[in-house]
Amino acid sequence: MHVNNSLMGYIYCYKRIRYNIFKGLYESHFIYKLLLALCMACLTGLGAQLKIYLPFTPVPFTGQVLFVLLSGTLLGRYGGLPQAIYVGIGCLGIPWFVAGMKGGIEVLIGITGGYLIGFIIASTIIGFFTERYLTARKFKFQLSLMLIGIGIIYTVGAIQFSLIMYTDFQKTMILAVIPFIPLDILKAISASFISTAILPKDNYNDKREMH
Repeated sequence: MHVNNSLMGYIYCYKRIRYNIFKGLYESHFIYKLLLALCMACLTGLGAQLKIYLPFTPVPFTGQVLFVLLSGTLLGRYGGLPQAIYVGIGCLGIPWFVAGMKGGIEVLIGITGGYLIGFIIASTIIGFFTERYLTARKFKFQLSLMLIGIGIIYTVGAIQFSLIMYTDFQKTMILAVIPFIPLDILKAISASFISTAILPKDNYNDKREMH
């Protein structure tokens, strides 16, 4: 009984801590949100350095997607801000888009630039639903949001890839989408477990239940 009481006490403390953190972040000045966004942008840049090329496609595996998905979880309606910072600073010349320290506007308009644009859109949508709807913080909804986010990244990335490489739908899917699906599903599951664990389930602003 004492062990159970202690465990319940730890769980309660954890729930209060995560609630206070997110409530404080929600109510904090924009400068603090900007600092957190900058940290997430830096993590995305570090994730880009984890790169593996396959012999048949110019699009590499990278570690960016996990941090893209978690950006929305942490920053809510500002979820797209870290990725906007990441893309914007990278276009200005900070060499953190891919391993080998590469930056500049040419990356954004290149064959992988669509994925970068998709990062911003995906994290914005994830953040909007996560902050606005309490039910969206449950695991199955988080996983759905993460998979939708990945779908957005694939869609925008594949469109730009096909326009630049002049590939048809089948070839584009083979080169720019299909090889990355298994690993990205694992990233979505991992991000969903993390987000479900850290997101408060109590209402601290105008959040609503999804119907």
